[in-house]
Amino acid sequence: MKSFYPVVQVENPSEVAQVFVECFGFEETFATDWYISLRNGVHELAVLDATHETIPEGFRSACRGVLLNIEVDDASAQFSRLRVSGLPVRLALRDEPFGQRHFIVEVPGGILVDIIEEIPPAAEFAAAFA
Repeated sequence: MKSFYPVVQVENPSEVAQVFVECFGFEETFATDWYISLRNGVHELAVLDATHETIPEGFRSACRGVLLNIEVDDASAQFSRLRVSGLPVRLALRDEPFGQRHFIVEVPGGILVDIIEEIPPAAEFAAAFA
């Protein structure tokens, strides 16, 4: 595991992120209108539009649950390993133009875990990175 940080699903990502910047000393490290990554030293937090298409259908609601991201070196290998674990796969392994190869599994309690490998982003997302 390379990284572990929470992602908070909300209706108003910019407003929520701004509170963490202003009140808790976080800084933006990536920003679009639907996803904002924040960091304060070694601590990370992401704020996500609760209706975005990368969230599996049936889980697109604000503050209903928690989506935890785990960054790895090889998402394909982790997908193969976790697929036989019995955890429900809620989003199959795929590459995203915003710079991720990922898949999502559900753990008990309805919590989603997004296993992510960073890949080069498409040109339209490259400028969004700080």
